[in-house]
Amino acid sequence: MTYLKTKRVLDLLMALAGLVVLSPLYIAIALSIKIDSKGPVIFKQKRYGKGKTTFDMLKFRTMRADAPNDSPKYSIKDPEKYITRVGKLLRRSSLDELPQLWNILMGQMSFVGPRPVVLSEIELIAERDKYGANDVRPGLTGWAQINGRDKLSPELKAKLDGEYVKRISFILDIVCFLKTIPVVITSNGYVEGSIVALSHQETASSKEMQ
Repeated sequence: MTYLKTKRVLDLLMALAGLVVLSPLYIAIALSIKIDSKGPVIFKQKRYGKGKTTFDMLKFRTMRADAPNDSPKYSIKDPEKYITRVGKLLRRSSLDELPQLWNILMGQMSFVGPRPVVLSEIELIAERDKYGANDVRPGLTGWAQINGRDKLSPELKAKLDGEYVKRISFILDIVCFLKTIPVVITSNGYVEGSIVALSHQETASSKEMQ
């Protein structure tokens, strides 16, 4: 419990510093989005947060204004027809997630934790309930994100999230944060459209947590 209080303080300080330091990048991305396509710079989507309370998760807009906005990306059959030119780069590099520093500052998210769930992801929400993964602040990155990311089935993703919740600590958060860097750089686990579930990931990930 003590670490959770410290974790919140660290989130506040890091989010504030990130918003200040990265402000030039925010401006450059915003201008690129406006030049590339019509629509708002920021995309808002309802997600479940701690205790399954809803909040507006922020992203840089990567799709056309007429794209579906209430579904997880893997359920969109032909996402390529909606993604903008700038959006392709932002999504693959995960730069579209940067506005979530504001969600962290507001206490809706943390830097590390289970990713916020789209309200329509009924199966994943139910699976997370089994492991208590809906009872903590969702994260910008997390254990599931560095162990398969988009390729995980809802069952395995929830199990990995549950492993994180059970063993949450400062060291584990540092591990998740550092391992996120190569995952983002290499786009490891990134999938656009339908999921290809990884069944073999379960054993490897569980052993690494022990």
